[in-house]
Order: sequence, then structure tokens, then C-alpha cells
Amino acid sequence: MSDDTTARPALNTKKSILYGLVGLAVIVLIFVRVIPQIGSYQGALTAMKSMSAGSIAWVGVTVLVYLAVYGLPFMAATPGLAYWRSQQLNQGAFAISNGVPAGGAFGLGVQYAMLASYGVAPTVSTAAITAVGVWSIFVTLVLPILGVAALQVSGEDVSAYFWPAMLGLLILVVAILAFAFVVRSENAARRVGSLGNRMLAPIARRFSKVRNADLVSMLLGLRRDIAELVGRRWLAITGTQLSVSLTQFMIFYVALRGIEGWGSAGTSLLVAFGSFAVAQIGLMIPITPGGLGTVDAAMIALLTAFGVDAGVATAADLVWRAASFVPQMVVGAVALFTWSVHAGSRQASESP
Repeated sequence: MSDDTTARPALNTKKSILYGLVGLAVIVLIFVRVIPQIGSYQGALTAMKSMSAGSIAWVGVTVLVYLAVYGLPFMAATPGLAYWRSQQLNQGAFAISNGVPAGGAFGLGVQYAMLASYGVAPTVSTAAITAVGVWSIFVTLVLPILGVAALQVSGEDVSAYFWPAMLGLLILVVAILAFAFVVRSENAARRVGSLGNRMLAPIARRFSKVRNADLVSMLLGLRRDIAELVGRRWLAITGTQLSVSLTQFMIFYVALRGIEGWGSAGTSLLVAFGSFAVAQIGLMIPITPGGLGTVDAAMIALLTAFGVDAGVATAADLVWRAASFVPQMVVGAVALFTWSVHAGSRQASESP
């Protein structure tokens, strides 16, 4: 079991700046060149002007629900952690990961520091952070599959997405089974790690950074960290992670229907969810923070493919993105500020 200091990744400033510039360039390219080819900013502006005060208020309500739910995952994964501290932890990490170039590693280090300041033991911190991260990946993988299923039920032609969905389902099943085997027993972790080492060997010979990687020791360490936690709290962790994604979808759906007009037939719930869920595959492209740009372009393209007006689709995406991203960055900044002030005061009071 690694101690707290070794568990935290180091932040390479030069690489962070480089990755940040690349990510910024990709975001600009998508919003300036790609989205105008599949959507319409002018149509989006016209559509957003038609939103009623009631529709805007409903968007605000769903944003508040989403922000409230976002604080639950670490509460579920960390025994005894209070709700506000869980909010500070997750919201602060979001602000850093999405506001700092390549801030994922830095955000991870801040999570460890926050948990340490709350008096959480390093082993418990590692288990909680690992479990929340793994479950986030599982949810990201399952959403596109659920999206294709929703589109199929809605009657849309999803033949173009069928085999990619089947491949995604296979990857998800293999990942969950491998994870379950690793957590269940040490021997299973050794077998999975050995298989992974053999599969990685041809790549390891060509790339020095993975040449000395040993998946057996990594998986044994993972099992030691989270086996007990997963056994006791897997249902709560799953429920909270799904709730985060579903409440974010509700922001999008309320924005879309508000732009279309609640009195009209509009886009069905299944088509809206299908487009939103399939587009989340953009989160797996780590170039931009939070799938900014990649998810947006995919969602607009899917909506227009299923008959939504290009201006309406673009407007719904922009309202969803602004309503979910900007308030959360503000909440994350406040969480970091309040934590740093209290942590600094606590450290000063404890100093001799």
C-alpha cells in the first residue's frame, strides 16, 4: 500500500502548459469551424431569445439540483465524510481540472490534501478517490450504450450506431468483470495482471515509459485499497454517480424543451436522452476539459440528425453548457477558497 505522498502524481508544468494550449486550440477549432457546419449560432441566438421566463427558471432549478447531487459521490465513497466536505472536495476538483491546463493531476493532489485536512486516513483517501474515478469511467462507458437503446426504443434508425454500441457494451462488460475479479480475490488480481502484462509487452518494448510497468503489482495495490470499500458501498457509489449524469441530462432536456416551447410536441425524452448519452463518448477524448467542444459537437450533430432544427440544437447545447459549467466553476472556486481559509486557520492553531 503506497503512502499518501507517493500516491499523489507530480505536476509537470511544461507539459501542463503544452496540453492546455493544445486543448484550447482544439476547443477554438471545434466552436469556430466544426459546430457552424452542423449547427447555427444565428439560429441559436434567435431560439434562445424565445425562451420564456418560466423556462429559464426551470433551467435554474435543474442546475441547483445538479449542483446539490454533485456533492454526493465522495460522501458515498468516504465513510463519515460530511455532505459539505464532500461538496468542497468534488466541486473544488472540478474547478481545478477544468480551469487549470491539464489540471487532472493537480486536482488529484488537491483531493488528497483536502481529505487529509478532514482527518481522513491516507488509505481511506486512496480508496475513495480510486472508487469515484473508476465508477466515473464505468458511467461514461455505459451512457452511450443506454443512449443507443433509448434511440432504438424511440423508433429512430440507429443501425449506424449498433455495432459501435455492441463494441462499447463488450468493453464495458470486460472492464466490469475484470474489476470484479480483481476485487474478489488476490489470485484473480494476479491472473488479470499477468494477462495484462503479456498484452502490454509488445507496446512496452517500444515505449520506455511503460517498459517497467507491472500490472500485477498495480492491481494488487488497487485491490488492497478498495476491496473493502467496494464490497460495502458499491450500490451507493453507483447510485450517486448515475445521479450526477442524469441530473446533468435534465438541465439539457429542460433547456431544449424550453427553447422549443413546452406547448409544442418538440423532441421526445428518449431522443433527447439518446443524443445526450451517445455524445458523452466525447468525454473519453482527454484533449479538452470535461469534453468541452467534443461532446457539444457530437450532441448537436446527433440532434440535427434526428430532426431537431440546427438553431434549436445549437441553442440547447449552449444553454446546457453555460448553465452546467459556469455555475459549477463558481461553486468550485468558492469551495476551494473556503477550504483553504479553514485549512490555513486550522494549521495555524495547531502550530506550536
